[in-house]
Amino acid sequence: MTPTLFGRWQTRILLFATVGLLLTLPFRFGIIGSGANLAYYWILGYVAAFGLIWDVVYNYLQQFRWDRDWPAAFQLLAGIWEAIFVATAIKTFGLPGVPRDLPLPAFALHYSLVWIGIFTASQALMRILFPRWRFKGGQWL
Repeated sequence: MTPTLFGRWQTRILLFATVGLLLTLPFRFGIIGSGANLAYYWILGYVAAFGLIWDVVYNYLQQFRWDRDWPAAFQLLAGIWEAIFVATAIKTFGLPGVPRDLPLPAFALHYSLVWIGIFTASQALMRILFPRWRFKGGQWL
C-alpha cells in the first residue's frame, strides 16, 4: 500500500483515538507509570498532533523511494524520532498540561507501549477490520 497524506492522517487519528486512548488508561489511573496523571493524555495528544505535521514530511520523503512506499522499518525509525522529539520538547520547552519533571522512564514506557500497540494495530488489525483500507491509500472513510 502507498499511503496518501489524507490516508496517513485518517489512520493516525483513528489509531490514536482508539488504541492510544485505551493503552493510556492504566497510566492515567496510576496502575502503570509514575502515579495517576492526566499528563499522559496530553502526551498522547501532542504525539498525535505533531505526528500530523510529521506525516507531511514523511509523505514528501516517500516520494523519493522507487516504489513510493513506506516500509515498516521506516515506521520504526519514525517512532523513535517522534519519541525523542516529544521528550525533548517536554524537557526543554515544556508543553502545556505536561509537567517538565515527568520521569523520563515513565514517558518512555508509556510512549513505547502506545507505539507498539498502534504499530501492531496498523500492521494487523486495520487490515482485518478495514480490508479496503490498504487499497485506498490508508483512507478508511
